Amino acid sequence: MTSAPAARENAAPSAPASPLRGILFLIASTVVFSVADVITKQLASTLPPPEVAWMRYVTFAFVILPVVLIKGGPGLFRSRRPGLQVVRGFGMVGSSIMFIQSLPHLPVADATAVFFVSPILIMALSVLFLGETVGWRRWTAAAIGLIGVMIVVRPGTGAFEPAAFLPIISASSWAVGAVVTRKITGDHALTTLAYSASVGSLVLSALMPFNWVMPNGPEIMLGLCMGILFAIGHWFVVMAYRHGNASLIAPFSYVQLIWAGTLGYLVFGSLPDSWTIAGACLIVSSGFYTAYRERVHAMQKRFSA
Repeated sequence: MTSAPAARENAAPSAPASPLRGILFLIASTVVFSVADVITKQLASTLPPPEVAWMRYVTFAFVILPVVLIKGGPGLFRSRRPGLQVVRGFGMVGSSIMFIQSLPHLPVADATAVFFVSPILIMALSVLFLGETVGWRRWTAAAIGLIGVMIVVRPGTGAFEPAAFLPIISASSWAVGAVVTRKITGDHALTTLAYSASVGSLVLSALMPFNWVMPNGPEIMLGLCMGILFAIGHWFVVMAYRHGNASLIAPFSYVQLIWAGTLGYLVFGSLPDSWTIAGACLIVSSGFYTAYRERVHAMQKRFSA
């Protein structure tokens, strides 16, 4: 799954601010997530998508939970808002299942481009549930981003693929998790990652009796690689937002579209068509402008305080 802008993890406040380092960490995460998505697409062609998601989350849990114990001991499993952490975990695992479900039917670049509607959904949900104020400029940018999504999806045409709605559902689920994340304060980043890994693993394990296909050796190795990359990518995202302001760093997530298109071509021989490129450009433009307006709004609030 992708590292959508503004869907950041709770970051521990100990690291000094270094915007360039934050940008580099986020760009590194886009490379890692893109490789993981390509592996995921390969696995989803032979295994049920819930099983692929389970392999991702279980490996993620085996990587992150020992780190939590080493770094802070069992105390890091205690959250100030455990209910919200669980809701966030459900949002993230639902997003993973829907995105993986789309990959057997869509090129990685197309699924990634549609998924990047998530910042628009996060903004809308923040108005509804967090009481945030959004001006006409950001709503206009959101409308342009939605037009970009429609260009990629192209409903009503011969190029329309119903599976294109799956990344939209995935982005919606991710947006719910991101908005909940904004209400979780005081928890260490590793606590949030531990809850993500635990909730996802438990939910998907409960589904396995209904979706299990015995993987072969190469599939198991690919599943391990996918899960490890997933864990590394999330850790890079955490580190990125420890080193810089979200409105500055988040737009660099769109670099993932470049890696998704390149790797999709190298591995599967699929190039984004002109419609996908045009729609992605609108989505990216919308995201950049939304991040810019958020930065302006934050500065205005700071100076008026």
